Amino acid sequence: MTAHLVDHDIVPHSKAPGVIYEKRPAKRANGEIVPGLYNAWIWLDNPSQYNSYTTDMVKGVIRAFRTASNARDVVAVVFTGVGDKAFCTGGNTKEYAEYYAGNPQEYRQYMRLFNDMVSSILGCDKPVIARVNGMRIGGGQEIGMACDFTIAQDLARFGQAGPKHGSAAIGGATDFLPLMVGAERAMESGTLCEPWSAHKAYRLGVALDIVPALKVDGKFVPNPTVETQRYLDEFGRIVHGEPLTGEALKAGRALMARGEVDLSQLDIKVEAMCTKLMNTFPECLTKSFEELRKPKLNAWNMNKENSRAWLALNMMAEARTGFRAFNEGPKEDREIDFVALRQRLAKGEGWTERMIEELIPKAKNA
Repeated sequence: MTAHLVDHDIVPHSKAPGVIYEKRPAKRANGEIVPGLYNAWIWLDNPSQYNSYTTDMVKGVIRAFRTASNARDVVAVVFTGVGDKAFCTGGNTKEYAEYYAGNPQEYRQYMRLFNDMVSSILGCDKPVIARVNGMRIGGGQEIGMACDFTIAQDLARFGQAGPKHGSAAIGGATDFLPLMVGAERAMESGTLCEPWSAHKAYRLGVALDIVPALKVDGKFVPNPTVETQRYLDEFGRIVHGEPLTGEALKAGRALMARGEVDLSQLDIKVEAMCTKLMNTFPECLTKSFEELRKPKLNAWNMNKENSRAWLALNMMAEARTGFRAFNEGPKEDREIDFVALRQRLAKGEGWTERMIEELIPKAKNA
């Protein structure tokens, strides 16, 4: 036994606002606790803002992954969010709108932190499981796809938000999505920003497994607002996980209103995955996922710096407008009039403060 173990952490782990780090005892398949071994659970703790990450939270996530990576007694890392509404919906739009909008030099520094957060996940010496407890949107989808595995509750939604809110999904999505779902589906998600149900994400390979979370009359039922039975439509296409419409959607929402969200099945599935990972040779496991991460890493490292620069400069124009619209606009109308914008640009109008103010939606009684 080594008499003295060297501390390889750069700084001692400390509590960060909006991030919870905890070690839970590892368990055997029969539920028996394994003495001296743990799984590190890293929680995004900002449920009132759908676990969107602030600058301080990004710093906390980086430190948490570094701590878990170096912990000799940690088997696997579980990355998740507090509550049952959202895993993460990306960067905190209030902070974006009120501080970073119009300040590209500041956003460039912020994006260095964001890049380091993604890299801390991709470079963790332990396997990383995304426990998707709710929406995984925008930057939340990007940090989720940086993880090695995704296990989700089936009410969750997955997707991007960039071109709808003044950005582009170049914080990882444009690197990871083509590898995971192919060029066409990646194009669909990254440009149209229409969210996928958990069932569709599972079918396309974005999630390893999904479990029911809606409990009605004491029994778990699949998400009643999406098509959960696979069949061929009139054009011979596979339909599975697509949103229901009309009366079927209305009935599904009524059933959801009767039920309650219970994430116990999600936790059971995540714990089972941690147990499977524990029952391997640790160094062989590490080498295996290091090699399997290479396609993601290669794409990410090739693009992250020029993406950072573009995103910073974009804070002077479209991002400045889009994030402010989301933050300042009425709840039912947080997107600008895209047609009006295109018409003004077609006439050669520049990005003036007046144009930005006129594009941001206002409350009807304002």
